[in-house]
Amino acid sequence: MRALIMATALLLGDQALAAPSQAQVDSGRRLFARCAGCHDTGPGARNGFGPQLNAVVGRKAGSAAGYAYSPALKASSLVWSEQNLVAFIRDSEKVVPGNKMRFLSFMSEKQAADIVAYLRVHGVAAPPPRR
Repeated sequence: MRALIMATALLLGDQALAAPSQAQVDSGRRLFARCAGCHDTGPGARNGFGPQLNAVVGRKAGSAAGYAYSPALKASSLVWSEQNLVAFIRDSEKVVPGNKMRFLSFMSEKQAADIVAYLRVHGVAAPPPRR
C-alpha cells in the first residue's frame, strides 16, 4: 500500500494527498460494507447498481466506462476530490441535485472520510495532461 501511495504522490505532484493511516483504511473498509450492495472495488470490479469505484479519487464525475449515469452527474463539472467525495457520501443530493444515488448515510464526516481513505487504496485517477 505504501508503494501505491508514493506512486500517487509522484503522479499528483503538488496535488499530492496526505497518506491515510492504516486504522482509517481499516475503518473505511468496514464502513464500505454499506456501499458494497451497489458499488464494487478491487481487481475485477464491475459496475452494478452503482459504478465501480476503483481510481475514483481524481476522476471526473460521471466518467467510469460502461455505467449509465444520471444526466445531472454527467453534466456536472465535478472532479472527485477527497473533500467532495466526503460531501457526496454524506448528502449526494446537496452536492449534485438530481443524481441517482439514494443513500441516506447518517454518517459523520469522519466515517465518510474513512470510506474515502479506503477507496484511495484502490487507486487514484491520473491528473489530466498539462498544457
